[in-house]
Amino acid sequence: MTRFRALQRHGLQPDTRVCLFDDGLPLSLAPEAPALKSMTDLRRVPAASIKPEASIDQAMLRMIHMGVRLLFVLDELGVLVGLITARDIMGEKPVRLAAEEHIARENIHVQNVMVPLEQIDALDLPEVERSSVGDIVLTLRKAGRQHALVREETPHGTEIRGIFSISQIARQLGITLPSNDVVQSFAGLEQLIASDE
Repeated sequence: MTRFRALQRHGLQPDTRVCLFDDGLPLSLAPEAPALKSMTDLRRVPAASIKPEASIDQAMLRMIHMGVRLLFVLDELGVLVGLITARDIMGEKPVRLAAEEHIARENIHVQNVMVPLEQIDALDLPEVERSSVGDIVLTLRKAGRQHALVREETPHGTEIRGIFSISQIARQLGITLPSNDVVQSFAGLEQLIASDE
């Protein structure tokens, strides 16, 4: 005799849909909510990445396909060598590089415009665990960044455990952000935080 049982099966209706991926984050938050509730946890969501040799156009297509605005740049061994954001691709870096180096846009690679590892900083997971969503917003504003990485010390060494995105936080706080305007984005978030105090 087995202690397992077969489950009852059911037919599907013609209007059945497939559940859309929501990355497991809560739909709405208050600024006082624990910061971890707005962090994309890379133990639960696969990291979006690209190789340094890829073209910036390939990187942009990957971002669009994955619904993200930041890619980890990994070498052939999977080691982090940099980051590239939509702003890096659509901003002045490629234009300046094309003009200065006389390179056609299609020949500009991720490694030419990415933020290299030595220029990347991260928040420590234990401090994030003691922080609020509002603390993260102010941290991002002070740094003038749209993303923050969270690192964790593991038996294997330092690992990137999570990512905060100002656009994700804004959605969770119920704010519509103007596209590509960091100053207005932070102003809107700070106004919401101030109104809750």
